[in-house]
Amino acid sequence: MTDIAGYQQKSKTLSGFSALSIAGVALTLGLAGCSNSETTDAAANADGAAAEGQSIELLNVSYDVARDFYKDYNPLFVEHYKAENPDSDILIKQSHGGSSKQALSVANGLQADVATMNQGSDIELLEKKGLVESDWESKFPDNAVPFTSTIVFLVRKDNPKNIQDWEDLTQDGIEIVMANPKVTGNGRYAFLGAYGYGLHAFNEDETKAKGYVKDMLKNVKVYENGGRAATTTFVQRGIGDVLVTFENEANLAATDFGAGQVDIVYPKYSIKSESPVAVVKTVTDKKGTTDAAKAYLDYLWSEPAQQLAADLYLRPSVQSVLEKNGDKLPPVETFRPNDAFGTWDEIMSTYFSDGGVFDQLAINAPQ
Repeated sequence: MTDIAGYQQKSKTLSGFSALSIAGVALTLGLAGCSNSETTDAAANADGAAAEGQSIELLNVSYDVARDFYKDYNPLFVEHYKAENPDSDILIKQSHGGSSKQALSVANGLQADVATMNQGSDIELLEKKGLVESDWESKFPDNAVPFTSTIVFLVRKDNPKNIQDWEDLTQDGIEIVMANPKVTGNGRYAFLGAYGYGLHAFNEDETKAKGYVKDMLKNVKVYENGGRAATTTFVQRGIGDVLVTFENEANLAATDFGAGQVDIVYPKYSIKSESPVAVVKTVTDKKGTTDAAKAYLDYLWSEPAQQLAADLYLRPSVQSVLEKNGDKLPPVETFRPNDAFGTWDEIMSTYFSDGGVFDQLAINAPQ
C-alpha cells in the first residue's frame, strides 16, 4: 500500500492551474519510474553522444487522474524511442490538472507538444485556436482515443449505505463527493452519466430525468477542482458516503492508497468516457518536435502501452487487449455522450455554460 506521505505528494493539486517544474530532471534509461510531482520527467541518455545526436524535449499536458498512467508510460516510450533512435536524447515533461483548465492553459500559451485530455471538447478548443490540425481525429486509430473509462461509485468498506445504482444517490442522508462539472471532465462525465441514466430510466422523459438529477445533486457535499482532489477528499479526508468518479480512479483507490477502506460499485448503465490525444502542431513545428510527438502518441496503441492501460484499469481501445483483461474490466452497458447529448460544443453550451442545465439543477452550483 502507498504510504500516506507518498499519497499526499501524488495527489497535490494547484486548484486547476498547470504546474511546471522550472528545471527538468534527466533520468537514465534504466530508471523504471519518474517523479510524482505535478510535472514529471523521463529521459533517455545518449551514452555520451548527445553532442553528435539530437536532443528532444516534449511536454505532455494532460488531465488530473492520468498522472498514474503517464508516470509509467513515459519510461516505456523512452526505452522504445531510444531503441529506434540510439543517437538521440529525449526528455518527457508532464503537466496535470483539471482537463479543461489544462486545455485553456495550452490555448493561452503553454507550450505543449501533445495534449492528452479526457473529453473531445478540450482538443476541439485547441483546434479552434489553430493549435491542433482540423483532422486530428484521423491522425491516430480509434478517432485518436487510445483508451476509455466509465463512471462508477466508490463507497465505504462493505457499502454501509447500500448504494447499488444511480437511483440510490438520491436517498435522504447520502453525501456525494464529485469533481466540479464547471471545470473538469471528470465532473462533467459524472453529471452526464447521471443525466443519461435518468433519460434511460424514464424513457427519454426530459422532465423526469431533470427531476432525478436535481434530487441527486441535492446530496452533493463537495465539488472538487479535479478528479484526484475529489478522491483525496473522499479517501484521505473521509468526507462523504460515495465518490462518483472514473473507473480507473476508483480502482486505484480501492487497490492502493485506500485499500481496505473502500469498495467499488458498478452501476448497470453508465457513460463511456473517451480520452482523446493530439499533437499541438503549431508548437511542434516551431520546436522541430513533430515527428517525436507523433511517435509518442502512436506508441499509446502498442501492446505494452495498452496492457499498461488495462493494468491501471483504463479500458484499452485495442480489442484483443481489452478482452484479455475482462477479469478486471467487467462489461458495463455504456452510452457515448455525443450520441445522447450532441456535439461537445452543444453539450458545453447547453449543460455547462453559465446559467446552463447544470446551474439550473444544482443547489449551490460551483462557479
